Amino acid sequence: MQNQSRIVIANVTPQINCGNIFIKRVVNEIVNVSADVLVDGHDIIEASLLFKHEKERKWSETRMSATSNDVYIASFKTAKQGFYSYKLEGWVDYALNWQHGIVKKIEDNQLVKSELLEGAEILKTLLKKTNKNTAKYLKHLITIFKNNDSYKEAISEVTSKRLQIIFIENPTKFLKNETQEFKVYVDRKKAQFSTWYEFFPRSASEEANKHGTFKDCHKLLPRIADMGFDTLYFPPIHPIGQINRKGKNNTTEAKNDDVGSAWGIGSKHGGHKDIHPELGSIDDFKALITDAKNQGIEVAMDYALQAAPDHPWVKEHPEWFKWRPDGTVQYAENPPKKYQDILPIYWENDSYKNLWKECLDILLYWIDCGITIFRVDNPHTKPYYFWNWVIAEVKKKHPDVLFLAEAFTRPKIMQQLAKQGFTQSYTYFTWRESKHELTEYVNELTQTNQKEYMRPNFWPNTPDINPYHLQGANESKYLQRYVLAATLSSNIGIYGPVFEQMISEAVPGKEEYHMSEKFQICHYNWQLENKLTIFIKTINTIRKENESYQQTNNIKFCFIENDNLIAFYKWNDDKTNETLTVVSLDPYYKQTGTIQLPLAELGIHHGHTVQVKDLVTSNSYNWQNEWNYIELHPTLPFHIFKIKK
Repeated sequence: MQNQSRIVIANVTPQINCGNIFIKRVVNEIVNVSADVLVDGHDIIEASLLFKHEKERKWSETRMSATSNDVYIASFKTAKQGFYSYKLEGWVDYALNWQHGIVKKIEDNQLVKSELLEGAEILKTLLKKTNKNTAKYLKHLITIFKNNDSYKEAISEVTSKRLQIIFIENPTKFLKNETQEFKVYVDRKKAQFSTWYEFFPRSASEEANKHGTFKDCHKLLPRIADMGFDTLYFPPIHPIGQINRKGKNNTTEAKNDDVGSAWGIGSKHGGHKDIHPELGSIDDFKALITDAKNQGIEVAMDYALQAAPDHPWVKEHPEWFKWRPDGTVQYAENPPKKYQDILPIYWENDSYKNLWKECLDILLYWIDCGITIFRVDNPHTKPYYFWNWVIAEVKKKHPDVLFLAEAFTRPKIMQQLAKQGFTQSYTYFTWRESKHELTEYVNELTQTNQKEYMRPNFWPNTPDINPYHLQGANESKYLQRYVLAATLSSNIGIYGPVFEQMISEAVPGKEEYHMSEKFQICHYNWQLENKLTIFIKTINTIRKENESYQQTNNIKFCFIENDNLIAFYKWNDDKTNETLTVVSLDPYYKQTGTIQLPLAELGIHHGHTVQVKDLVTSNSYNWQNEWNYIELHPTLPFHIFKIKK
């Protein structure tokens, strides 16, 4: 049967994959909805946005506003965690259509007695919808519309604003048309704003050549909290396999004292639900989680679904691995990298349901221990629909749990992982260095539909990635990279203390750390303070105090003619916090330029005085022109301005 409605609702945004994928928000964030709403002819039409939380039975409704070119807009706020549904409906509003027509005739001095009788019939349909006072008023109108002696009063009432408001508030949605339901998943605020610090707990000891423990990590928490980090991410803390264990610098033959790669999970000491014995006990780990929370830090665990050759799974569930005819298993590969100490899981095995359940049980076990954040290792090497299922299962009972996808791979694969439910995503920021590269990439993340489902997390470095531009780089370069990550993206992270101590010796010709901590214990001076640690603390404080930096998508790059200078304006949703960031991309020489203020976005006219305060130096400047001079030096290669109008 064809739809009898005359209303067409098209081009609904936001929606992903025709509504099959939910969009993402955090608590108290706005969902701005728009659509084309059309009708044949010239009738007056109305449209509404309806929305409700998954635990609510009744839809809330807000009327949409018509803009140019038949586009209607409305918005709603996501007040609670969990799923919201939203949909649009449109209808020909015959009451408003009648009022519009009769007013035009009255203005043309036409006699409208017949039209008044039509209006009386329309008013009768509203009597049961309205309160007593409004119903009494409508009954009076019905009487005078039918009485020729009250024609003058009827004309006055029919053109009144009061009657128009009654029609708008009590619509008769005859033959309305309705869209499908779309969904938005709402996370806690930390999904959108987080500051990560990664280190290996086995390197936490104050003594050289001694394996660190969770008790050693307690001593480092005040330092991490003081620097402004709210998330502490540990590489895998599970038992490390002995068979095919890697030696220092990724050699294939380990010596007796080699500790191996933390990602070679599983040994005689247990698997994914166990802790490496040299780190401590489960009670030690729980105590560390509690201590960290008391200092404003959440501990994030690594969730790496793979097994060392001596992982208990290999004997208990051999069907979870793909065996060759000669009885061996193909070790993991990511050409040209080889992981002889890791057996990849065979996801297509006949016992996959048991495998999936075990993978879920691992998450639930650590959640019961107090973990609420997981960094997921190489998720792109596991089935997409597994992630959709396991994340959804966790979220049903534990909505606070967040998942970061560690996938440096092809763009559409990274996007697909985000669509399947990952809370945050690693990005290509690590390799984006020039002004053009940074601008193009951030605009892609924030100005396309990726902004609806993919939350970027910018990392200047990781244990796996020692980017060429940081190898042998000076202090200014490290400052530049941190401030770019921290101000362009609301989610950021660093691998330390390698980053802030500028440890960058590389394997020649590769973006890998020489004597990588992935394969050995390192000894650091954890008390070291330098310019980087001071400025990291300063920048993190600025992020916490300014909402414009607590989101990623509200950004506009500003014109500045020097390609060694990049500038961008950011704001929070209600524009009560507006900032302007300027960064020099040259770590060696002074750079100057003239920046163009985004007057339209600021809502000001040329010649209006704008005060900008540098949040790092506390210097303030009054700018009265659209174009303003900027000068940056390698010693302090950035400005972070707070805008006051």
